[in-house]
Amino acid sequence: MTRFVLFVAIVFSFTVIIVEGQSRKPTTPAATSLTNTKPAQQPLMTDYKGVRLGMTADEAHAKLGKGMRIDDQELYVLSEQETAQLLFDASNKVIGISVDYLGGVGAPDYRTVVGPDINVKPDGSMYKLVRYDNLGFWVSYNRTANTSVMMVSITIQKQR
Repeated sequence: MTRFVLFVAIVFSFTVIIVEGQSRKPTTPAATSLTNTKPAQQPLMTDYKGVRLGMTADEAHAKLGKGMRIDDQELYVLSEQETAQLLFDASNKVIGISVDYLGGVGAPDYRTVVGPDINVKPDGSMYKLVRYDNLGFWVSYNRTANTSVMMVSITIQKQR
């Protein structure tokens, strides 16, 4: 029963993160002077255990093995505390990676995922989404409040 509840929580969190990330699409930027452009931001996190956006399912399987496939998602239970989901497009290429760490166990420090600044709420929860428009994807870090079931979720997703 515990694994079923964890599975449902993971699928729900992956769906919420995808929907939330897509609802925050930036508007068309204003024109800027070519002499006043900043260098392109380089992402801190681009893969999970060697799986990157754009890989085929076979390439991802070579890194993680085969997970449980449900429609366009593949789910992995890697340990009692760590699960991962891969999201595929119609050509069976990875367009989303989401990893959940129950209790935060094994989760990387947010600074290595989204940089030094993060939104911390009074209850201890944290959230930040960083867009890499020049590379066509975004990365988010989400930590739930310090409760008995604290979870850290990291998502890498192709922009649409």
